[in-house]
Amino acid sequence: MDLEQLKYPIGQFVMPDIFDQKQIDAWISDIEALPGQIKKATENLTDEELDQTYRPGGWTLRQVVHHVPDSHINAYIRFKQAITEDVPVIRPYFEERWAETEEARSGDIKLSIELLTGLHQRWVAFLKTLKIEDYQRKYIHPAQNKELTLANMLGMYAWHGKHHLAHLTNTINK
Repeated sequence: MDLEQLKYPIGQFVMPDIFDQKQIDAWISDIEALPGQIKKATENLTDEELDQTYRPGGWTLRQVVHHVPDSHINAYIRFKQAITEDVPVIRPYFEERWAETEEARSGDIKLSIELLTGLHQRWVAFLKTLKIEDYQRKYIHPAQNKELTLANMLGMYAWHGKHHLAHLTNTINK
């Protein structure tokens, strides 16, 4: 497998041409299912297996598991800001630095799976209250220097979960 395939096992995110309620429901379903999928994929892994990388120079499986709730906590907050504020400027974070903190490098993944489970339950409950026009609300990502719609971000985070789940499952099933 080449490095690009290892980095992006399901390909890179592409926003579909049609964004409708069917697409919203599918992405919310993806977000809702992710914690259980990660739990199932990792439930029998040893510390040695968790400490292997999914690609040369990449994070360990443990870091990937801890990264997902770190990222999705930020996503949840950004969604709430975009709904409650007028085109807010969000605060970026250094995900690569977060992944290098000691608890992310060596901590128990059960804590992050439990966090992800509760977070996704709350996020999905929130997402299900939104109307289709709410997904046109925007926030500004200063690191990317652009406005992003919640429609795009919903798809991106649904993809993000599948992306990292594939890192886990592809490495485990080698």
